[in-house]
Amino acid sequence: MIELKRTRETSQFELPIIKTESPSKYDIYPTHEIGNDLIYQGYNSLVNVLASSKIVKIDGYIGIRFGDIKENLNAAFLNIGIHPIWINVELALKEEKEIDELIAPFLGGNDPVFGKLCDLGIKDFYQKEKLVALSQETSNSPIIFYGIGSELVPREGKTVFFEISKNEIQYRSRAGSILNLGATIPGNPQNMYKRFYFVDWPVLNNHKKNLIQKIDFLVDAQRAEDITWTRGNVWRKSIESIINTPIRVRPWFSPGAWGGQWLKDKIDGLADNVVNYAWSFELIVPENGVIFKSSGYMLEFSFDFLMFHAGEEMLGKDFSTYKYEFPIRFDFLDTVEGGNLSIQCHPQKEYMKKYFGENITQEETYYILDKKEGARVYLGFQKDITETQFREALKTSSRESTEIEINQYVQEFESQKHGLYLIPPGTIHSAGKNNLILEISSTPYIYTFKMYDWLRLDLDGKPRPLNIDRGMDNLVFDRAGAKVEEELISKPLELQSEEHWSLEHLPTHKEHFYDVHRYTVITSVTVYTSGKVHVLNLVEGDAVEIITRDRSVIYYYAETFIIPAAIKEYTINNLGKKPIKVIKAFIK
Repeated sequence: MIELKRTRETSQFELPIIKTESPSKYDIYPTHEIGNDLIYQGYNSLVNVLASSKIVKIDGYIGIRFGDIKENLNAAFLNIGIHPIWINVELALKEEKEIDELIAPFLGGNDPVFGKLCDLGIKDFYQKEKLVALSQETSNSPIIFYGIGSELVPREGKTVFFEISKNEIQYRSRAGSILNLGATIPGNPQNMYKRFYFVDWPVLNNHKKNLIQKIDFLVDAQRAEDITWTRGNVWRKSIESIINTPIRVRPWFSPGAWGGQWLKDKIDGLADNVVNYAWSFELIVPENGVIFKSSGYMLEFSFDFLMFHAGEEMLGKDFSTYKYEFPIRFDFLDTVEGGNLSIQCHPQKEYMKKYFGENITQEETYYILDKKEGARVYLGFQKDITETQFREALKTSSRESTEIEINQYVQEFESQKHGLYLIPPGTIHSAGKNNLILEISSTPYIYTFKMYDWLRLDLDGKPRPLNIDRGMDNLVFDRAGAKVEEELISKPLELQSEEHWSLEHLPTHKEHFYDVHRYTVITSVTVYTSGKVHVLNLVEGDAVEIITRDRSVIYYYAETFIIPAAIKEYTINNLGKKPIKVIKAFIK
């Protein structure tokens, strides 16, 4: 096996060990207090509680550098006079060629972006007889099994799970410092991400779900040089506690070919030596984590873990439909002083299931949180555009690198601040420059069929992949002409108006499984969940206090937060002098 580099490739900062104070506006490190002295720092403190264990299983997620973990833990053991026996469980993996054949059906062949969600289990990657053979080791010294899949070794012992954030996985893959499951050399970052998304993450998320009750110690290992950790029983009880309070995940930010300057200008604490920020992953829960805080120390774990332990409390009446998949997504698309998004569409539900293995498809809306003069939204076809006409224009542009007069085919609308634009599956659309868009959507998030990209290069100087044929297979051409403005631009309806607040319905499309409400609050309003999860964002105003039975939490302008279904009612309290606006998305 090759010697891997020890670097991460990104300008973004690592999660700090300690959070000393919370800012009085948008917080890039939102935390949930779990009590004092429940999170610990460092390898030495972890070894002190493992020292009396005869068998230890150090399992973890893809992206963990287990060689570094072993080195740091072993040094801490030696410091207290203990000489463990270390056994690398990944030696029991099947041969790389066999694994490549096993996962090939899920990697989409030569498609640079898309595969199909893997339904294999982690056991399918290992040789059972080798795992049994590894388990036969005996010694008077502690025996430590380490590596992904250590829990598969048939020996009883303490289970330590090393967790890592999804953004950090990607930073490490870009540096070539980690491997995909069963690989012996790193691939290029795009191919590694495709394999993460379609193979490694589904397989290891199921492994997490099966492990959650067995974990004795949970370790946040996303930082290159240090760790924080907590006891498994404390972690699980803390999840059970916060599911009765408002929850905000840790957002993460990424530049892009069309990215803008709004997020960079408005949000403190981000690295400023980047060209732009295109996205903020506000609530794209397959890639977001939750941060616990205790006595200042921060520990992050994936939102998947929270759903596996408390999914029913989170989704309430809708758990039977969505199980452990959180169905609603919020993210920011920033084109302010940037560029246009690609002309694109998203797959129909049947196509999504057949080709990608997803249970729900990418149903989007654009909420215009802010804009500059001249900002546009591209939405729906011009009247009488045919499939043949549009396909030929796209193919010619792609083949000959010629520009398309896109408004000959696609309608343009001036962006309206606080307007909601509806993008059910199969709808041709794009956002023009100078928009700050709160994208309210179903959770799937990578299934964008780019059909025309303005002849633009990506940040690496290479053309971005187009998906013309996939797009054409999904487009709905009768979303055209006058029907577009009638059916795809939401018309607010007042549902209730009181002295100190009002409630509007921003109707979504009949094909959207979620709906959108907007509160305008002068003083306060009490909201009932009726057994449904709510996702909210403060889209106008400085600050809002969310009061529940168990806790009061303050959120600031543009912050996204969740009200789990377990909370029966909550109060939105305006902390400013001017009326505020709060968007609420929920399952119909």
